[in-house]
Amino acid sequence: MAKLRHLTVVLKGSTALVTLNRPDKRNAVNRVLIEELAAFFNAPPKKAKVVVINGAGDHFCAGLDLAEQKERTPEESFELSQFWHRATEVMQYGGLPLVAAMHGAVIGGGLELAVCAHVRIAEPSAFYALPEGRRGIFVGGGASVRVGRIIGYGRTVEMMLTGRRYEADDGQRLGLSHYLVGKGEALAKALELADAIAGNAPLANRMILQALPRIGEMGTSEGLLAEALASALTQATDDARAGMEAFLKKTAIRFDR
Repeated sequence: MAKLRHLTVVLKGSTALVTLNRPDKRNAVNRVLIEELAAFFNAPPKKAKVVVINGAGDHFCAGLDLAEQKERTPEESFELSQFWHRATEVMQYGGLPLVAAMHGAVIGGGLELAVCAHVRIAEPSAFYALPEGRRGIFVGGGASVRVGRIIGYGRTVEMMLTGRRYEADDGQRLGLSHYLVGKGEALAKALELADAIAGNAPLANRMILQALPRIGEMGTSEGLLAEALASALTQATDDARAGMEAFLKKTAIRFDR
């Protein structure tokens, strides 16, 4: 990967730690940041089994870099939104489990990045908002789909109309975070969970990431068929046989070592 301007990437065992690194801009999202995220998730380090994403400084990500956004034509904004959609699609469905460690502002584009993560950990300082409507614009990085599926479309409409800010406790209750930890503890918890996830069988992780979201959009009979197919594929692997043997022998097993 070429030298990065707005990301840092550190490999910690089987975990790739990706840090949004524009602390002077509260890690606001610009074109370069999206390009670098897309490049990383399209070609992650071969040793990486899981990715942890966090933000440098006092915030996870405070949304769009409006100084850059205001200079775009409608056509340019449309193209950027579609490019962002492709980037977030590979973040969510590219094959690597993604864990987000959140603190401070998780708003606008920052929330759109966070909800791509499969596991989200928040510190007490975390707060969430979709203030685009107050700026005369509309979300463009996937919030209308991903946030709506988490908190419900009615709440998303209200959140966007009013610019309402949800605090860390609210986010935990609504499902914007899965874990609420103490001050300064999100990254350590994220790395701990990432290490546990990395120990799962690769095909099992891939089925969880790929099949479950799509099953959720299917009818009951179609979803049950997809589940049966995913179950049959995973159970036919050497990893599955080793995992079941370890269970019967009451021994621990990891699939990344």
